[in-house]
Amino acid sequence: MSGGTRKFRVTIPEELAATVQARIGGAGFSAYVSKALARQVERDDLREIVAAESQHGLVDRAGVEGKRALLRTGPEDRSDSHTSAA
Repeated sequence: MSGGTRKFRVTIPEELAATVQARIGGAGFSAYVSKALARQVERDDLREIVAAESQHGLVDRAGVEGKRALLRTGPEDRSDSHTSAA
């Protein structure tokens, strides 16, 4: 994930905030929270893969890499043969 940043206002329990501040000091709270959110997104993605595998069988790794390659290209680079379901 790259690009700009966006400000959010969040409410978290005081005890959790104090624990985080004790670990990181006065600076870096936003970076700490951003890293934690990125890890949570990764976990959510893994849960989705596990759920899909339990329902549909093992994920085809070659198919996954093919879809990742498609995601890295822009729509203008894709032909009809690349956008069909695998």
